[in-house]
Amino acid sequence: MQHNVLILDFGSQYTQLIARRVRELNIFCEIFPYNHFPSDLSSYKAVILGGSPFSVRGEDAPHPDLSQIRGKLPLLAVCYGAQYLSHFSGGEVAASNTREYGRANLSFIKENEVFFEGVSENSQVWMSHSDSIKALPTDGVKIASTHDVEFAAYRIEGETTYAIQYHPEVFHSTDGSKMLENFLVKIAEVPQNFTPNAFVEEMVAELKEKLQDDKVVLGLSGGVDSTVAAVLLHQAIGKNLYCVFVNNGLLRKNEFQNVLDQYKGMGLNVKGVDAGDRFLSELAGVSDPETKRKIIGRVFIEVFDDESHLIEDVKWLAQGTIYPDVIESVSVKGPSATIKSHHNVGGLPDYMKLKIVEPLRMLFKDEVRRVGASLGIDPELLGRHPFPGPGLSIRILGDITPEKVQILQDVDKVFIDGLKSWGLYDKVWQAGAILLPVNSVGVMGDERTYEKVIALRAVESTDGMTADWVHLPYDFLMKVSNDIINKVKGVNRVVYDISSKPPATIEWE
Repeated sequence: MQHNVLILDFGSQYTQLIARRVRELNIFCEIFPYNHFPSDLSSYKAVILGGSPFSVRGEDAPHPDLSQIRGKLPLLAVCYGAQYLSHFSGGEVAASNTREYGRANLSFIKENEVFFEGVSENSQVWMSHSDSIKALPTDGVKIASTHDVEFAAYRIEGETTYAIQYHPEVFHSTDGSKMLENFLVKIAEVPQNFTPNAFVEEMVAELKEKLQDDKVVLGLSGGVDSTVAAVLLHQAIGKNLYCVFVNNGLLRKNEFQNVLDQYKGMGLNVKGVDAGDRFLSELAGVSDPETKRKIIGRVFIEVFDDESHLIEDVKWLAQGTIYPDVIESVSVKGPSATIKSHHNVGGLPDYMKLKIVEPLRMLFKDEVRRVGASLGIDPELLGRHPFPGPGLSIRILGDITPEKVQILQDVDKVFIDGLKSWGLYDKVWQAGAILLPVNSVGVMGDERTYEKVIALRAVESTDGMTADWVHLPYDFLMKVSNDIINKVKGVNRVVYDISSKPPATIEWE
């Protein structure tokens, strides 16, 4: 990808958000750790230094090598970056009397500054720091203040270097995207040519060159990522792409056949493998969620390996890995503490002698959908909610049995069909039902019951990094609860999960 913007990661929770805002401007960008970025910067048109939980005054302060960047490429320093440039270039950073966190308003903007074109005084910005710049670096020029922060923004004379002590990437910075656009487009003159059509054209050409006449096997899941990856690869190598769709016995009701039917009309070479009994047998008696994930991952690889051996001379394994997975694995903090295993991360066992190809590894989830639309993929398929790789196993808390799977499949169908019939499905990012490991007392007719409890979950999000619970209409919840209890034998109570991420996760396991 040409005309890149390089974003240096210092461990801020907002780093991915900077990248998302830049991509929204149709500008390609990449995130690298501040201490491990490319030595060849010839393809980069601008650099952004992100924020950090560290203090520039601390002994453990991250120290980037900016010798090939500062004064040579347009540079925007955000929060920690702004303080770093000041503290180590003739200015002063000191602890604030009070932690400057939350909403603030610009009280001063220097006239005729391109960075603030289209931004008015009193524009709201978002602060998040406990230190503050007390003196500007050598040749620093103040260009904006808030009521409490004199040096909210500055630039350095003789360089195309700008620095701001607030976060333009967050929603609460009203004109943040405009400021990023001013810097990248008007000041750094970065072309806005990162569009879905351009990505498709470039990626198909790249895949043709990389794969030549080699055969590629891809594990389809029926989800957006693997489908878009399959269509991209199909455009590049045609009949040399072999798709395998494995039924692990933990899919939604009738999903195995429905997905196979859906792929028939797409011209893809897809083989369906029904291995449900094998998975359920391996999972029998296992309750620990991480163990369940690992068993499913292992058995999937075994089944997939068996199938790949039936394809003569296959050399590549294609995966639907997307950019958040890549960023996570190379974060400045190192791979995060394991909250839950990811099905695309961790590599392949030694016995699978296949090279990896990941056509979507530089895209965020919403970008994958836009690329899919440009490829002409059915909007219904592109609009499908994300579904976990381990399937319903992590929505059945406790051990897995065929009876529990059937109960949850029936419940899930009532819930998802209800969302669709009420016109709510496309307003929800992800929805599903969870079978809880408890029974509750109920009354049906004149008899006492002691049956399963179901929790319903529906969230809104952009990429799953954060999520809020959806305020579904009470009338809908009442109707779907009644339908579940009346239509699914073994359930007598339904609850609705109103937790956001963080602190909760979207899935329960």
